[in-house]
Amino acid sequence: MSRTVNAATPSAGATRQWPENRLPLLARPWLLTSWLALFLLAGCGNREMLVPIRNPQPDTVNFAGNWRMLDDFEAMQTKIDEAISQTDGVDEREILRGLLASNSDKRSRSKRNVGGLVHVFLENGKSLRISQTDAGLFIAFDRSVVEEYRFGEARMLSKGGARAQRVSGWEGDDYIIETLDEHGMKLTERYVLEAGGIELIRQITLRSAELDTVTVVQTFSRDG
Repeated sequence: MSRTVNAATPSAGATRQWPENRLPLLARPWLLTSWLALFLLAGCGNREMLVPIRNPQPDTVNFAGNWRMLDDFEAMQTKIDEAISQTDGVDEREILRGLLASNSDKRSRSKRNVGGLVHVFLENGKSLRISQTDAGLFIAFDRSVVEEYRFGEARMLSKGGARAQRVSGWEGDDYIIETLDEHGMKLTERYVLEAGGIELIRQITLRSAELDTVTVVQTFSRDG
């Protein structure tokens, strides 16, 4: 059964009048903008995004000073390496199988699954030298690498081919730094003053894309 719809043919030069609810999409820019926004949100809906930490700076907390690690540095580095291995998403068994493959199978030997890379943004040192201003923290690790953390910041980082999002700010009297890479691996650093301000605790938490977490705790004493 066919259905025919008759419509009056407009005279030459006449402008077609559309009801408001039947306007073409391009004639309704507000609707086009909404659709584009929904499309973009749908495209990144499964991707985690860090929320800026914009709490006020406490008046009584000052991390400034020279700090010396009380833990064994080599043992601490080993713990960090193990935490990375447990959370980066790389299948070590697959790498071993690739290494044991025959020389003729170049493809299987060269193929290596790449996991999270957020650990490239993690610094470690036997000593910390911290400067604190009204705008942020500046932390020198072993008086060489200096990291800058602006209160309430939200920015993108790039290092050695790895890209990550970073936010940092105050959570009560603690300072929090969160770094999230493109593979969903997350690094959280928390700085806490204890023992009346003469001890500094640094908590390093690595989280895999599957939400497995490992935390390493470092303790520093105020030097001088």
